[in-house]
Amino acid sequence: MSALHELARAAGLQTAWRDVSGAEQIVSDDSLRAVLAALGFPAGNEADISDSLATLRAETSQNSAPPPLITAAAGEPIFMPGPPGRYRLTLETGETVEGIAEAQPNGIALPPVQKPGYHGLELGRTRITLAVAPPRSYTLEDAAQGAKLWGLTVQLYALRREHDGGIGDFSALADFCTQAARRGADAIGISPVHALFAADLTRFSPYAPSNRAALNVLHIAHDSAASNDAALIDWPRAAAAKFHALREVFDQTYSPELGEQIHAELGPEQKRHALFEALMEKLSQDNPSALDWRNWPAAYQHPDNPAVARFAQQAAQKIGFHAWLQWRADRELGAAQEAARAAGARIGLIADLAVGTDPSGSHSWSRQDEVLQGLEIGAPPDLVNREGQSWGITAFSPRGLRRSGFSAFIDMLRHALRHAGGVRIDHVMGLTRLWVVPQGLPSAQGAYLTMPADDLMRLVALESYRHKAVILGEDLGTLPPGFGAKLHRAGISGLRVMWFERDGATFTPPQSWTKSAVAMTTTHDLPTVAGWWEGTDIGWREKLHMSGDTPAQRDADRRALWSAFTTSGATTPPPPPPQDGAAAADAAASHLGRAGCTLALLPVEDALAACEQPNLPGTIDAHPNWRRRLTSNAETLFSRADFSRRLTMLANARRTSESEGKASFCEQKEAKKLY
Repeated sequence: MSALHELARAAGLQTAWRDVSGAEQIVSDDSLRAVLAALGFPAGNEADISDSLATLRAETSQNSAPPPLITAAAGEPIFMPGPPGRYRLTLETGETVEGIAEAQPNGIALPPVQKPGYHGLELGRTRITLAVAPPRSYTLEDAAQGAKLWGLTVQLYALRREHDGGIGDFSALADFCTQAARRGADAIGISPVHALFAADLTRFSPYAPSNRAALNVLHIAHDSAASNDAALIDWPRAAAAKFHALREVFDQTYSPELGEQIHAELGPEQKRHALFEALMEKLSQDNPSALDWRNWPAAYQHPDNPAVARFAQQAAQKIGFHAWLQWRADRELGAAQEAARAAGARIGLIADLAVGTDPSGSHSWSRQDEVLQGLEIGAPPDLVNREGQSWGITAFSPRGLRRSGFSAFIDMLRHALRHAGGVRIDHVMGLTRLWVVPQGLPSAQGAYLTMPADDLMRLVALESYRHKAVILGEDLGTLPPGFGAKLHRAGISGLRVMWFERDGATFTPPQSWTKSAVAMTTTHDLPTVAGWWEGTDIGWREKLHMSGDTPAQRDADRRALWSAFTTSGATTPPPPPPQDGAAAADAAASHLGRAGCTLALLPVEDALAACEQPNLPGTIDAHPNWRRRLTSNAETLFSRADFSRRLTMLANARRTSESEGKASFCEQKEAKKLY
């Protein structure tokens, strides 16, 4: 092994990877050097490599100081770096345990701790946090207690409410949750509500946020006199109008007493985001390049600089406005979750956690040591994207997370679960590895960076346990070997999307879909059922010169899908004509309800038999991504005959699936008695 490859592997880089066909691909030395340099390990020559290796070895030696936080599994021995000697463990409950940390080949070992929680560990003069995780997350089965649950997914911005100013808001979400739960829905999955950029209203993708531990304040409810009949959101116009209106409310209602209340209720990350927003607003007024904090004057490029503290004193009112927005948004999101639970939903909101953040945003500014700098994340070349993908976002640094005690990751999880009964982790493979690309280079010149998967999954399980919230993982695509089983053991529910549940040309019966997973007809990145049946997606791809199914392929797949619908008991032959996407949406709702999964989520687009999908990957302006609005408000929506019919079909099929499951269980018990 070369010294370069030794350094790469020590830094967590995979020097080779397998593509979708199973063929091994080797990462070039130039790519390794570029990624290593961005990670803080120069590798331009032999001396650089030697110095970087020495740095890494010093950080991981058994004599190195323990990190601020160590994760462990409840009931299992704890291994960690450090010298042997006496220790004192103070549990969250206040109980204390003392003993001797025994020497091991690579550090020390402590006896198992049975109680999950964040406990204080004293080793001589060293104080660290011991995060003890339960065996698994709070699961769908825990929430369901034997029932077969169903729910809806909705793009929050798409919701309508009279006088909403053109953007779906938290009040409309509360109405939607109430209507859904009253009809039997136990879960409502929503699009990400992460903070965007108040100073740049052209950036509105919910999956490229400024900060995942702060909220998108454009979802605050405020009545407007402006018409909201448009089918597509004009984000810059609607956002500017809402900020102007909210500023007027702030100026009229804000008081020092309210400021003190907000300061007491907001967390540190939300306060830093408010500071960032005010700074960016000031610095970018006559300088568009300052919409990226990396182009700010050096004095403002780090939150701890004295110049930032002086600005905070001078611009207290402006910062107070952005803090007030975060406070308002937090309260309204909480009210939506309360509305869902009050109306009978067992889970309520399922938040969506984007895989990363915009590198020019507040999270990268305020957490510079914990976020990858100079690297973007994406995907390697595959059959669909032969050049690979670079998503223009960044993510957490494994080294930075360990050094900081995973504080940013924990804060993000807690924020996501603060007002939700669950969270969907986008690109859940990011818990174990990320495809990282040096900024400015093609995606094909990236490499896989190994993440501290055991630590991250334990922290997910611990926060899930503490919040009694389910964890969903978007596990579509090619998974690393053994990763699916790892997710299952951790209690993280994968997704079973109808389009991908196939055995060759045949769609697999929904009754056989994984019990612990979540059944869905489609996702925001894929065609709707009606759009797929009518070929709307083919039309878009032809128009934009993108590869995809041919009309002949789609004809064969329609027959195969309808055959699956018939076999599952969702409908009867013959299939409807290609122009009748509504009939396909009817059958799909019933088919989904028959899934063996504990939870089935029907996207609202499929409940409406809509033909257009929310997002078309690979496009920015050529397709109206993240702009489509629903046709009416929640009350009108749930009163529509076709919408109501599909929900009834889904609910009835869930009850049938539940009864069949109980009958099968009883039959198995009786059969065991015979032997």
